Amino acid sequence: MGTALKSLRKKSNPDIQRSLFGEILDWMLAPLLFVWPISIAVTHYFATSVANYPYDQTLREQVTAISRQVRFVEGQPQISLPGSARAFLRSDEIDSVYFHVLGRGGKLIAGDPELPMLKASEVPDKVEPGEVYFRDDDYQGQDLRVAFMYLGEPDAPRADWALVEVGETLEKRSQLSNKIIASVILPQFVIIPLAVVLVWFGLSQGLSPLTRLRERIEMRREADLSPIAAGRVPEELQPLTEAFNSMLARMQQNMDAQRRFISDAAHQMRTPLTGLKMLAQLAMRENDPQQLRYALENISSSVDRASHLVNQLLALARAEAGEHSEQALVPVDLDRLLHEIVETWVVRALDRRIDLGYEPAGPVHIMGNVFLLREMINNLLDNALRYTQDEGQVTARVVAQGDFVLLEIEDSGIGISDEDAHKVFDRFYRVDGSGGEGSGLGLAIVREIAELHRAAASLRPHSFADQGERAPGSIARVVFPAHHPLASGSGVLKPVQTGFA
Repeated sequence: MGTALKSLRKKSNPDIQRSLFGEILDWMLAPLLFVWPISIAVTHYFATSVANYPYDQTLREQVTAISRQVRFVEGQPQISLPGSARAFLRSDEIDSVYFHVLGRGGKLIAGDPELPMLKASEVPDKVEPGEVYFRDDDYQGQDLRVAFMYLGEPDAPRADWALVEVGETLEKRSQLSNKIIASVILPQFVIIPLAVVLVWFGLSQGLSPLTRLRERIEMRREADLSPIAAGRVPEELQPLTEAFNSMLARMQQNMDAQRRFISDAAHQMRTPLTGLKMLAQLAMRENDPQQLRYALENISSSVDRASHLVNQLLALARAEAGEHSEQALVPVDLDRLLHEIVETWVVRALDRRIDLGYEPAGPVHIMGNVFLLREMINNLLDNALRYTQDEGQVTARVVAQGDFVLLEIEDSGIGISDEDAHKVFDRFYRVDGSGGEGSGLGLAIVREIAELHRAAASLRPHSFADQGERAPGSIARVVFPAHHPLASGSGVLKPVQTGFA
């Protein structure tokens, strides 16, 4: 019961740590403790019924024996009961036995006048002469069990029948009933504690796989994120093990992403930092103000490139780790978002006399994360402007095509070969002879963010038609699943499988 009370207190406060062993033990023992009093009551009922049966039979025989001594003379009952018979009726050493024979109108013919009379309400609806019936009564505070029989002609009125009754107290019955109850209940005081011990032992053995699983996890090295072998795991623990292995896999992916980030950052930052150090050393040796200014300008330019590289490395790390992917995706008007971002790049495009265009498409919705989508579009525009010559063209657009939405950034830049088009999304990959000051991370970030949105990113060669001449160029395209607010109430995305290149 102490365990049950603790369990109730814990359930009232869900923040308290619960014992699975104690919970199961409570739920197994609580029904047993609830059923036990019921079983005692049922045992008492049946024990009383069993104890009544033999003594009721004795009363039946006594009533029958007395009725055989009754004779009807001119319609009046008479009885001749030998003294030995009377002595036999009085011979019970435990209970008191009473009898009487009543004639017409309840007149006492023989027996004990103190035996309570039969009430009209106690008479069965259908009474047959010669049949034995039973009733319960009391006399001077003692409970009585009374057997009675009517004697007479079936066709005669009941008032002309004689009544024979024999009653006795219930001490023998009570003693027999108590013995039966004791014989049933007393062994339970041994069986129930034994059952509790066996249940406790069975639970200990049944929960031992949990203990072994815990020990296997505790014995692991801190850096061991390999999945738990599910071969010896019980069927009930399979979902938990699978969920734990899934969590380990995600942790492994995050750690791998962190290691790649640290390795890539260390590798990529080594070159600009070394260059900055050399430029700073050269600047310290210069006495010519003009040369010193030139060196400082180089340092400033190198700092800008290093800052851009650091920002891209951080963006890639966030995308790979899914820092924002756990946030709920919401409906986003991609065309409106593209318009806002293109406006922020106009000044840079004007500095290089690049014609940066935007083709409006009206509201086009996808399920997405605004922060990540903004990072993606910025990288696509940066890549397009970086590899487009001065006075070139860059056009941004959103195209709705049925169940898909296409984000396209088209440029008249240096172009790309079909072979390089499949490699540019790898980190730090740069096309030979492309020039520019790119880090090779922009399109890698685009791919990571596209995958988080179940989208597909691609870059392919393209040509602009301008006054009859064809200049090389490329087009970056990201294909998203479309979101139709009126037709879809779910934010669940499915991977894009399209034929778009």
